[in-house]
Amino acid sequence: MTDYLSRLAACVHDTTLGRLPAATVAAAKLVLLDTIGAIVAGSALAENARLARMMAARSPHGQSTLIGHRLQSDSLLATLTNAAAGVALEMDEGNRLGGGHPAIHVIPGALAVAEEMGADGRRLLEAVIGGYEVGSRIGGATVAGPNLHSHGTWGTISTAVAVARLHGLSADEIRHVINLSGSMTPANSWTPALEGATIRNAYPGRSGLEGILAVDLHKAGFTALDDAPSDVYAGLLAEGFDPDAAVAGLGDGYRIEQNYFKLHACCRMNHPALDAVMSMRAQHRFTGDDVAAVHVTSIPFGLRMLETAPRTMLGAKFSIPYAVAAALVLGRTDVSAFEEPVLDDERIRAMARRIDVTADGEMALKRADYPTAHVRIELRDGRSLSQTTGVVRGDAANPVEADEVVAKFHALTAGPLGERRAQEILATVEKVDALADIRELTALLGPPPA
Repeated sequence: MTDYLSRLAACVHDTTLGRLPAATVAAAKLVLLDTIGAIVAGSALAENARLARMMAARSPHGQSTLIGHRLQSDSLLATLTNAAAGVALEMDEGNRLGGGHPAIHVIPGALAVAEEMGADGRRLLEAVIGGYEVGSRIGGATVAGPNLHSHGTWGTISTAVAVARLHGLSADEIRHVINLSGSMTPANSWTPALEGATIRNAYPGRSGLEGILAVDLHKAGFTALDDAPSDVYAGLLAEGFDPDAAVAGLGDGYRIEQNYFKLHACCRMNHPALDAVMSMRAQHRFTGDDVAAVHVTSIPFGLRMLETAPRTMLGAKFSIPYAVAAALVLGRTDVSAFEEPVLDDERIRAMARRIDVTADGEMALKRADYPTAHVRIELRDGRSLSQTTGVVRGDAANPVEADEVVAKFHALTAGPLGERRAQEILATVEKVDALADIRELTALLGPPPA
């Protein structure tokens, strides 16, 4: 019987657009668009703009675009910079079945290397779909420890697979690259995210950079373990790893079609409660002034997300009381609801103090057969409203129309780039599989000339 890594490598090698259903190609384009939007918006943050300038200066002859800027660097540093920007606003997509946020661990590296190579759009999509598949499956087969953050952890493998596919490596070579990159996997904890330390945003960029290096190490002749994921995840960085789970259902569709798009600008563990809050607001037409108390039942990890007065934007995005309070007071959960000037809004702070959070040990974001949150709102007029969330909106199991994802893209990019440039990017992504050179797209990923 073929081992699981050979099966994954063969799947990646055999992923060609001519064999893929139209729905898979359309899904990959939408994920590409969504990820570009998240990177563009995050690139405008001060630390990310400074990092872009520094990385451009470090590699002045680089050929890979620093998205959101009229700058370039080499593919390694462009991947680091673009991935860090892409997670900064917590708007990057993810996958409920595993892997955390596969796209941000695949697209920055694949796009940077494809641009450096002058690869065509078909090859880019094939690389993205393959890297996404393997990253999601390796992540889904891993039993993460309680403080193991998915960001960056198996992202090294995701990027390495995508870059190997761009270089046209054989299935055996892709298998070797998986093992090389598996042994380069970084360990990342949840603590910086919960405390609002933005070093957390560098996690995907660091793993992407190392994924590109893994392909270079392969070409240089470095040797690898025969099964690096089992070595790393079965006990060192996680509590277990199931190789059979990594290939369960392989070939029955692609994980990139089973993703979720973020419709709230914060950690996804907030989303079930926010779905309930926003639905009740729309249905019952109350405002924050009408709310006396809120009771949230969440997943067990929610008990680590209880800060009522976060000091940073990132910290606010990892706080259930803040996110729910902002939704109730402001009536929105977009990027502006988490910006640092808003954190001092005493109305939100007072509301956050009236929110209590408990956990249901059976709740898990991966489950589609059990609630992911229950919210009860007590109003000052004596009414008590409640709602339960299952799979959140935007997930493939509870999808939204593509137009809503496109509208999110425009909301994120029109400010930094202008509406006309945003529309040009959209039109180019829609035909990306017809591009002879991916630089036709990357040339659009910075502000237009003044």
